[in-house]
Amino acid sequence: MKKLILAEKPSVAKNIADATDAVRKNGYFEGQDYIITWAFGHLLQLYDAKDYDPEMKSWKMEKFPYIPGEFRYKLKSDGKHKDKPDAGVVRQMNIIKELAMRSDVESIISATDDDREGQIIADEILNYLKTGKPVERILLNEWTAAEVQRGLGCLKPNEEMQPLQDAGFGRQIADWLIGINLTSVATLKCRSGKNSRLLNIGRVLMPTLKIIYDRDKEIRDFKVTKYYKLKGIFETDAKKKFEGIYYVDKNEKFDSPEELRRLQQWIQGHPAEITDKKVTKKKEYAPYLFNLSSLQGFITSKYKGWTSDRVLKTAQDLYEKKLITYPRTASVVLDESLIGKAKKVLEIHQQSSPYKDQMRFHTSKRIFDSKKVESHSAIIPTYMVPKSLTDSERIVYEAVRTRFLAQFMPVAVAEDTVLQLEMRGVTPPAAAFASSGAAERMTVNLATAAAQNENRDLDKPPLSAEEMLQKGHFVAKGKIQLEPGWKLLEGIDAKEVLLPEVNKGDMVSLVKAEVNEVERKPPKPHTEKTLLRVMETCGRKYEEKDDQEMMMAILSGFSIGTPATRAETIKKLKDAGYIQAKGKSLSCTELGTKLVETFPVRELFDLEYTGRLEKTLSDIERKKHTKKEFLDFVTEFVKTSVEEIKKDQTFGNAANAAPLHTGPVGKCPECGADVIETEKAFGCSRWREGCKFAIWKNDSLITSLGKKVSYEMVKILLEHGKVGFRGCVSKKGNKFSAYFFYEKDEKTGRYRWRLEFID
Repeated sequence: MKKLILAEKPSVAKNIADATDAVRKNGYFEGQDYIITWAFGHLLQLYDAKDYDPEMKSWKMEKFPYIPGEFRYKLKSDGKHKDKPDAGVVRQMNIIKELAMRSDVESIISATDDDREGQIIADEILNYLKTGKPVERILLNEWTAAEVQRGLGCLKPNEEMQPLQDAGFGRQIADWLIGINLTSVATLKCRSGKNSRLLNIGRVLMPTLKIIYDRDKEIRDFKVTKYYKLKGIFETDAKKKFEGIYYVDKNEKFDSPEELRRLQQWIQGHPAEITDKKVTKKKEYAPYLFNLSSLQGFITSKYKGWTSDRVLKTAQDLYEKKLITYPRTASVVLDESLIGKAKKVLEIHQQSSPYKDQMRFHTSKRIFDSKKVESHSAIIPTYMVPKSLTDSERIVYEAVRTRFLAQFMPVAVAEDTVLQLEMRGVTPPAAAFASSGAAERMTVNLATAAAQNENRDLDKPPLSAEEMLQKGHFVAKGKIQLEPGWKLLEGIDAKEVLLPEVNKGDMVSLVKAEVNEVERKPPKPHTEKTLLRVMETCGRKYEEKDDQEMMMAILSGFSIGTPATRAETIKKLKDAGYIQAKGKSLSCTELGTKLVETFPVRELFDLEYTGRLEKTLSDIERKKHTKKEFLDFVTEFVKTSVEEIKKDQTFGNAANAAPLHTGPVGKCPECGADVIETEKAFGCSRWREGCKFAIWKNDSLITSLGKKVSYEMVKILLEHGKVGFRGCVSKKGNKFSAYFFYEKDEKTGRYRWRLEFID
């Protein structure tokens, strides 16, 4: 008798076949003890609403909320013909059914990925086929031959995976209920003739959109303010110079340049005494091993053109090629049961490193800690050495391999030196004392002071020069990298600041003091790296010293989405037209902004609310909640939300992007044809014939200056060859006015903006 193994993908089936000496057949592999076949991810999908009720084929407001009595599955639809099942799916499902029903097959082994989604991919198929045969589960973190053989020797009854199955099916049904009902009702509410569009509403989409919206609003509302620093350049008796910054009560930012300049004049040319010197050696540990989110953040921030979705797909390819362990993990440490395996992996991979002699295997809790591992350990290379990799695979593989090897390099050690210097022999002019009362001091509005300097006690007026002199001192900081350690492997150049050899009690000369003006910078737009971080921690901020708390919070499941779905969520937001990417920066489109501001179901934008839903799914896996409790809650939420959308008087046309103008905007300067408006641009109507003239609505220069590409703006530009903008805001916050010309670069053939500033 034989066992049928059902893998998630053909590549994994091939790995299992190689490990069990099975040979290729038509749609499966077969060996002495095992038959191996595969799915292509999900072969089944939940019924559409119209499958339950033909009247649901046309959306009508009164038919919602729609809650099926039971949820059913059908074969996955064809991409082009939604009413027909995919031909490849039908063919593979017939193969699986035929193999499962063979008289010599005594049982079935589920060999899909060891996570929530992988669990239900196999369970969907087995529930659909109703074979009646026993089902076992193989749980592996990698698909090397040794691991496959080990896994086949310690199978689990599939019934033990019921909590994971409940969480998977619960997530699937909840997203169907929210997506079908709220997407349908929101789209109907905002329908506006032929310009209406689908409004994709989702449990994870909405809070992720809100994260980007909030950052956009911070940037938009940011008021440019300035603060001032006093820098001193000191010289020792040995003619060695170094810099220091003036502090009062641990604060080096001052809002009164006049008082700071008075202090500058008084201290100029006076000596300073080194009143304190602290030298500390600081250990700098290698960054934790990668989980999926940190790997995606590392790659997308380091390499141009990468998205988190691309990183996931590349990592998945490496996993299926047996080169790295399972990538869809939230853990940044390894289970303690992997100590022996990790040692073997190190012994193999360190041989090709120029720093192999510095590597030492150890079992630190920063690497091995079972308490901080969810279902999968952190991502590491397997013992297999790749023979050939694509450029994309090499980037991701080397990142994973290098981070693993770095754990066993020496700890980097730096020496930090902090000098405290107090001015000596400074006597303010007598006139200064006479005019130093509170009435003559510069006053500032307390609200402005709060915005400018969060460290100041708002009950007190700004410091006078006398108070600065009395309470303040200079601080000089130096750093020397004593041992580079793991930084050699990661290619990190240490930034050293050298201080001269001085000691407490030494006198030095202040050769120059200068007041520097510093402009406060607005927050930076989210990138995929920073967005993934917020999603992973559900918006909670953790300092580096809180990394233990951060890890446990992540593993508790309190997050926006899962490691496996976050990249897809970002891609869906782009595809839905809610966000846009400019280089690495992400921002809301006009449609995304209006949706956040007007959609009445505010809970969906609440990170805490969505985080609790995601945590409940994790708690179902841990048997702390049931699938029924979760779905009862979601069902009531959907019913209430649908009624909220129906009753809301403000949500409707306000959530639609501005309707497109149907007539031509003007004539194309390239070929003379009409320029027309589309959803994303104003472009030549002869684009199918090769004319490439277009002005994109998200043009990076125009939007960076606080303006937008509108119908009226393009109309003026095409009529007069230029368009004027007032109140443009530069990156430094300066306002200006200019004429904008859109001209063709004869060398490249591309159109570019040229500005003429208006006085």
